[in-house]
Amino acid sequence: MTYMSEILPSLLQGTVVTLEIFFWTLIGSLPLGILVSLGLNSRIKPLKWILDLYVWLMRGTPLLLQLIVVFYGLPIIGIVFPRFQAAVFAFIFNYGAYFAEIFRGGLQSIDRGQYEGAKVLRLSYSQTIRKIVIPQVVKIVIPSIGNEVINLVKDSSLVYVIGIGDLLRAGNVATSRDVTLVPLLMAGAIYLILVAICTFALNRVEKRYSYYK
Repeated sequence: MTYMSEILPSLLQGTVVTLEIFFWTLIGSLPLGILVSLGLNSRIKPLKWILDLYVWLMRGTPLLLQLIVVFYGLPIIGIVFPRFQAAVFAFIFNYGAYFAEIFRGGLQSIDRGQYEGAKVLRLSYSQTIRKIVIPQVVKIVIPSIGNEVINLVKDSSLVYVIGIGDLLRAGNVATSRDVTLVPLLMAGAIYLILVAICTFALNRVEKRYSYYK
């Protein structure tokens, strides 16, 4: 117990970094996913092709590779990010592509008659999307979004590759230094707690939108 109490502060410090990456990724990727999904359903062909290429690239290459390219590759062409910002940038664009596909599926499930009904009520396109379509789409996609959110908690550990001191890196450092698996077991327990909190919050959100059933 004494050893665990000694290494706990460093693990909690790493947890704060993990939560920061998680928070900023969701803040950036969810709106990006909605905007891209609207573009993917657009009738403007060049826009649709560009967004299709973006989604294909982000979903077709590993997130680990994308982190390396953003932090180590972009400086070659003069674009330099600090470590944390590089991680958030890569995560937002990666998860934005996955969320875009999820939201696109939700948008395609909305009956076209609802758009026509909104026109009869003289609602603009933006009002139709904001007040009629998005609330229904959110209800449909919550389970899929929930899976990606839980994946994000675990994927945040990939930032070790660019030297960010997240939860897993803190556990690895303590394990290498002290030659014991206790730090990694503690890190695993913290990840489980974070996933449990996310699961609880997502269940609450799902109940909040249950009136659309």
